[in-house]
Order: sequence, then structure tokens, then C-alpha cells
Amino acid sequence: MFEREAELATVDEALEQLTGSRGARRTDTVAGGVLLAFSGPAGLGKTTLLAEVRRRALARNCTLLAARGGEQEQSQPFHVARQLIQPQLAGHSEEELHAALGSWYPIVGPALGLCAPEQGAPPDPQGLRDGLDWVLTHLTVQRAPVTLVLDDAHWADPESLSWLAAFAPRAEHLPLLLVVAYRPEELPAHAEAFRTLPGRAGHRPLALAPLTEAAVSTLVREAVGDHADDAFCREAWAVTTGNPFEAVELTAKVRDKGLDPTSASAPLLRDLAAAQRGSGLVARLERLGPSTVRFAWACAVLGTAIPQELAARVGTLGPEEAADATRRLREARILSGPGEEPDAGLEFVHPLIATALYRAIPDALRVALHGQAAVAVVDAGLGASNAARHLLETHPENDPWVVRTLREAAAENLRAGAPEAARRQLARALREPPDFDGRAAVLYELGCASLLTEPANTVNHLRAALAEPFDDPALRQGIVIRLAQVLAHSDRLAEASDSLAREIPHTPDARTRLRLQSEQFMWDAFDAVEPDSPARSRRLTRLADRLTGRDLTERYIIGLRAWDACLRGEPVDVVLHHAVRALGKEFSWAYEDRGFEVPVLAAMVHMYADRPGRAEELFEAGTAEFERQGWRGAHLSFAYSLRAYIRYRRGRLAEAEELARAGLRLAERVGRGTPVHWYNIAILATTLLARGRVDEAWELAQEHALGESVPAAVVFPDPQTVYAELLLARGQTKAAAAELEAVDRRLSRRGIQNPSWCPWQLHLARAVAAQDPARAQALTADAVRRARAFGAPSGVGQALRVAAQVAAPDERAGLLTEAVELLSASPAGYELACALAALATELGDAELLAQAVATARECGADGLVASLGGAPTGAAAQGGVGTPAAPAGGAVREDGLTDEQFRMAELAVRDDPAARGRDLSPLYRKLGTDRSGLAEALEVFARSSR
Repeated sequence: MFEREAELATVDEALEQLTGSRGARRTDTVAGGVLLAFSGPAGLGKTTLLAEVRRRALARNCTLLAARGGEQEQSQPFHVARQLIQPQLAGHSEEELHAALGSWYPIVGPALGLCAPEQGAPPDPQGLRDGLDWVLTHLTVQRAPVTLVLDDAHWADPESLSWLAAFAPRAEHLPLLLVVAYRPEELPAHAEAFRTLPGRAGHRPLALAPLTEAAVSTLVREAVGDHADDAFCREAWAVTTGNPFEAVELTAKVRDKGLDPTSASAPLLRDLAAAQRGSGLVARLERLGPSTVRFAWACAVLGTAIPQELAARVGTLGPEEAADATRRLREARILSGPGEEPDAGLEFVHPLIATALYRAIPDALRVALHGQAAVAVVDAGLGASNAARHLLETHPENDPWVVRTLREAAAENLRAGAPEAARRQLARALREPPDFDGRAAVLYELGCASLLTEPANTVNHLRAALAEPFDDPALRQGIVIRLAQVLAHSDRLAEASDSLAREIPHTPDARTRLRLQSEQFMWDAFDAVEPDSPARSRRLTRLADRLTGRDLTERYIIGLRAWDACLRGEPVDVVLHHAVRALGKEFSWAYEDRGFEVPVLAAMVHMYADRPGRAEELFEAGTAEFERQGWRGAHLSFAYSLRAYIRYRRGRLAEAEELARAGLRLAERVGRGTPVHWYNIAILATTLLARGRVDEAWELAQEHALGESVPAAVVFPDPQTVYAELLLARGQTKAAAAELEAVDRRLSRRGIQNPSWCPWQLHLARAVAAQDPARAQALTADAVRRARAFGAPSGVGQALRVAAQVAAPDERAGLLTEAVELLSASPAGYELACALAALATELGDAELLAQAVATARECGADGLVASLGGAPTGAAAQGGVGTPAAPAGGAVREDGLTDEQFRMAELAVRDDPAARGRDLSPLYRKLGTDRSGLAEALEVFARSSR
């Protein structure tokens, strides 16, 4: 601790900020946290400094979380996270852990070693990081103030280090002091955040300086006496270059050898210093005897917190020999511990010693010791994951046990949310190699482990697996389906379909063949450039219409049939019939071996069919499943963005914008250019346009290159159509018309004719109306015809409203009147506001105009309000929620409802067939324009009543 006054003053200041005053109670109110980072080469005293931080934190009644990276443990995922959190939860029963961690228990429990992974799909890495964030935040709040100390961060496992680096900035908003120490030249790229920590460090780490000549002289004189002369002390400083570890070790050797501290003895110091490192250390070790050398090498292989019995077995020593070796190594200042805590295990006095000894082990012997360590670890009951890090260091020997252990470890790590670790272990298993029958299975598992991080390699692994000779039909089906999935998610939808098409004719089992057909139908449905969409639609119709929905595969096919019918504009009753058949009594969004695409499509069908309440119910259930599974990347982003689109269609624009922005934040973490990213941008841009913020929507489109390319996957709302609508809003009608003509060519050949799904005809009519009014009227007439064929009032109302824009003057009022009537009976609040505004303007009706302004204000359509001469007020003016929530307890907000009116409204909300065909427009007119708000209130009321 010599010459560390400045660093300790910083620590004291940080602790003072954290705890208020010395000895503050944990329940006291504490200030925001602090982040400190200490950097420096090996031996500069980082570990000693952090030990002092721990001591001072405990003296101030802080809860202490401590961990240390290990050179040999870097390949063990969550090794550091477990050190930090496990002790805080030690001794808890499973019930207590469930209570403490809540819904995060099955997600973070396996990663922290608190429970075995559950069956089912593993959490995605982002979901796991979110869970660890929650656990650490929860611990910090519950046990404040907290000091978290991480030593040797450069050796922390990648999973823990990337999590902590991302979490670190949050410390300033929590009662948490986070202190890390690392060697700057060895800090990996995924921990760069530690180099620029905010807070007391002045936006950079505190670099530890070597000791000055005066400090080393003081060390020498404290060890051997004040009579040590200046020349001797100066040489001690020179040979150690002021490195505190080397200086302390050198002074100890001078004392032990009784060296006379004079200038005459100064030349001997260089040899003494050399004995502390490299070959000098090895030579010193060898003088302790062969059994001690083997024990030290075994300890170097095992890493940190070394159980003596385990080291003895790896070094092939008996109990007495191991005890004697431990004593000798302690006396030689090579090992320390276990001391007062026997469970803590043995440790090397300094990582420099461990590194030097490990590198001094002959190569062949080091490999053999790792092999012995793997067996010893498994026999000691420490599990395959602990053994795997040793097996990664061994040479292939065609050993089935090695393959079996590595596969077991990979399965554990994959389900615990560490796919990179699983990938390394399976790649090593493949080199062993597996036996003839097992190679395809290992390749398949390797492909699954690489899915999120290396999709191109996943494709190669899975194709190689298919090329292997094996007889397991279930494995073959799994490989083919996973191959199609990764191709589709890599925007290679045609290849995904082809891979399934090649397999289907050669699949003898009828149910397996049907499963593969369902996967092909799904990826074809999402392929924006599918070569023969009408033919696929006919095949799907013939197949789905004769299926009964007896299992999940049949229901998935029926769900795809419902979506296809929706796109092609079949009658809404037909569409909903198939959607209801597909959903059945139970329809999970998180089956391990299924995608979530069909459940999403079945939910969206309800939205386009003017059943947004049911759509939101389904999305709420799906979102909850995603969160329970720990799927917080693309899955959750899709859920947020499409829920935003439902809110947009309901005319709840402020809520839609909030959800779309949340989805976009998640999509940015997944990556730009992915399908989920396109969804979020298109939905947010659409919402901003409806709110009247054209410039903001345009900037969003430019930032994310919305108009530069067309996604290979089907996205809704259609991004090219959204871009054209943006151009129209900016007055660029020719450019908009060109984009919409391209949309026509793309969608019409696929038979997509439903304007409720994509109103490109309506936008094109607006774009060409000035130059070619006859064509504009023809386009809207066809759109109205198609909308009526589909039968959703919102779609028909929108088509009639736009038709009125391009119609002859004497036809406009009639078209708009019908549009208002239809939209009043639909959940499309924003469309109703637009139709009311147009009709009020057409008729010069002040009462209608006031109703239009009120409706637009409820929706959050600020631009429309302003254009009508009104001003946004209340929440809408501030970008808040456009429709107030239902009162607590679920009471209906509107007075004067009869029992019959209430029953009709509830049936409508719940999509009960008995409500179909009834004219609900009188009810909506009686209650004003807050249709979606009423629906929400009644849903809450109905649930609370049940």
C-alpha cells in the first residue's frame, strides 16, 4: 500500500458518497453510486488495493460482492457472475429462491448455478443479461449500500465481463460502488467500457504507478533494518523497476538469506530478483522436490480456489504427500490459503507465479494434467461444465467419454444462455472425433449453438450434418427444420424453402412430411419474391381445408391458411374461421422447436378483421411467454412493434409511438437490416405520420435507409408503401407514384389484394389524382370493391374516405357519410377522425368539425387537430397517452348504459360470434368517439367480474 494515498483518498471519497457517514446503516438513504477502475501491469498492487477497498467497505457496513477473474477459468461461462451473486443467495431453499428471483428464476438460475436448466428453448443472450441486471439491481436495492469488487477483470469470462461492462454505467443511479482492476494491455474488446468509466475516475481509469526509489528503500529498511545503505536500496529499486510485488518478494528473500544490505551485496540482488519469475522461479520450485513440483503444476492447471484433495489426485499424490507439498509451497511463498476458510481452497500468492508455473509445464505433461483434471472434476461431482475447460486443452484421442462429456457440457451451457461456450465445446468434440453414428448429431448441436452468433457457420454445420450417413428420422427432421430457419432468418427465404422442398419427397413418414410442408408454407409466405405465390396459395387451401387441427402441425398449417386468406382479401368470416381453428384452446408462442411466426400471424388476422381487442389479448399472452423464456431480443422487439401497430390501427397513436420506440430500441440491439428492424421503422414512421410529424418521420426514414431497398421478407406495414406515403406527405407525388407502381408489380403478381393489409391503391390514387383523375377514381373504385369483399368496416371506411378525395364533387358527401358510418362501427379511431374532418369540411358542419377535433385529439393526431383549427390539449399536447385508462377496479367510465348496451359492447370486445352483424353504431354514437377506450374499459371490467 506504499504511495497509494491518492487512490485510497478516492476510495474513501467514493465510500463517503455511497454511505453518507462512517458506519451508516444499510437501511439509511444513500446517495447514487460510483464507478472506479484501477489499471496497471502485473504486480503493481491492484489485488492488494482491492483488498483494502473490501476492508474499508465492510467497515462502513456495506454489503460486499467480490469476484476475481482467473487465467484458467476464462472459458467457464458466468464464472465471475457466480462468484458475485451465489454467496448472497447461499443457503436459500428452492422456494425462497423462487420468491427472491420471481419470474427470472428459470432464466438466470442456471447461469448462476442455482438450479438445473429447464427443458425448452434457452433464453437469448440479451434476455439473460437483462435478468442478471435485474438480480444485481434487486440485490443492490435490498442490501444497500453495496460495494462490488472485481479483480483481474481482464481474465473474467466473456459472458460475465460483457454483462458487467454494460451494467457499469447504471451504478451511478444505484447505491452501489463498483470497483474493477485490470491489466490494460490484456483487457478484451468487449470490456472497453471499463476504459472510459464515468464518475470519480474522471472519465478514465486510475493508472497505478510503480513505486519510487524512496518507497522501495523504505520497504528494504523495514525488512532488514535502518542500516541498509543507499546504494543497496537504489539497486533494489532498479532491479524491480519499482514493481511492488517484486519489491516485497525481494526484500523477503534478502531477509530470509540474511544478506548484508550494503553496496558490496548490491550486485547479488539481480539474481535474487530473477528467482521470483520465469526460469528462476521454476528452478527454485524444483529444489523443493519432485512431488512438490507435481503438486504445484496440478494447482497451476486447476486455477484458483483449488481444493487440496483435487490437486493431489491430479498430481497423483497421496494425502500426506499433498499436505507436505502444500506446507513447502507456503513456506516458499508460492501458495497461500486456505487459512480460516478451508472451503476457500488454495491460491497462488500472485497470478504472476501461477502463470509462470503453468507455462513452465512441459507441453505433453500439461495436456495430460488437463486430461487427469477433467476426470477428477467429474468424479468429484463438479459437473461436465467444469470438466469441459480442461478437455478443451487436451489433444484428440478418439475417446467416446470426451465426446460425451463435452456434449453434456455444451447442452448445459446452451440452456444456461452461453451459446459461445457451447460452440467451443462442440467444436472440440467434433475434433475428437465422435463415433460414426454420432457425428451428425454433434454437427446438429454445433449448428444450434452457433445459430445466434454465426449463422453462416450454422448453415455449413447443418448441411454437413445432412451429408452424414445416419438413420435417425427425428434428427434428420430437426436438422432440416433448423437449416431452413437459419436460412430464413438470414434473409435467404428462397433457399430455406428449397431446402425443405428437396427433403419432403424423400420423407416416408406422413406426419413428418406434413411438418416439413408446414415449415415450407411458412417461409414461402414470408418470401417477398416468391416465384409462384398463387399456386402455393391453392395448395395451402386444399391442404388446410381438409385438416381437422388435431395436432400442432395441422393448426400451424390452418393458421397459415388464415393469413393467406387475409392477404388475398377473402371474406372476413372465412379468415376468422380459420384463425379460430388454428388457435384452438391453447396456442403457445414459445414452443422449443417452433417459430413464433404463425402465432403472430393468427393474432394479426384479428387486427385486420377489426378485432383488435382479441389481437391484443393474444399479444399480451405471447409477450408474457417471451419474457418468461428470457427471449428479449428479436422476439420481444416483434411483440412491441406489432402491438404498436395494433394501437395505431385503434387510433391510440401516443401509445403506439411509445411501444414502437421501445421495440426499436430492442431491434437496434439485434441489428439493423434485420426483418425486426424493418418492422419497427415502418410502424414508427407510419405512426409519426398519423401524428402529423412529417419531418420527424422523414428523418427516421433517412437515418435507417427506409427507401433504399426492399426487404426480402414480407413486412407489414409494407416498408415501400410507407416510404411512398412519406413522399406524398412531403409533396413529392411523382416519386411516390413510382414507388407505388413498384409495389403494385410486386404484390399484384402474388395475389395480395386486400387494401386493409396494404392500401397502396389508395395512396397511388392520391399521387396521380392531379394528373390523371380518371385513373385515380378507377384505383379507388377497385380498392373499395376489394375492401367490401373482405368486409372489415375499417378497411371499407378508409377506402371510401380516399375515394371521396378523388371523386367528383357531387359524390363526395355520400362517400364520406358512408365512411363515417362504417368507421363509427369499427375500432379505427384515427381513420374516423380523418373521415369526420373530411365530411365536416365538405358539408361546412360546425358540429361535425368539433366532433372531428375531439376525436383527433383523443387519438393523439396532433397534426390533424392543428389543421382543423384546434390545438392539442392535455396529454396529447405533451405526446402523452391519447385515451385515458379505465378507472381502478374496472368500473365503466360512461354513465347511462343499459344492460343490453353493456352486453352488446362486451360481446363485441370479446369477439363473440353472437355480436356479429349487430349494429353497434348507436352505442358508439351515444358514448361519443372513444370506441377503443370503451373497449379497453369493458375488457378490464369483464376480467375483474370473472
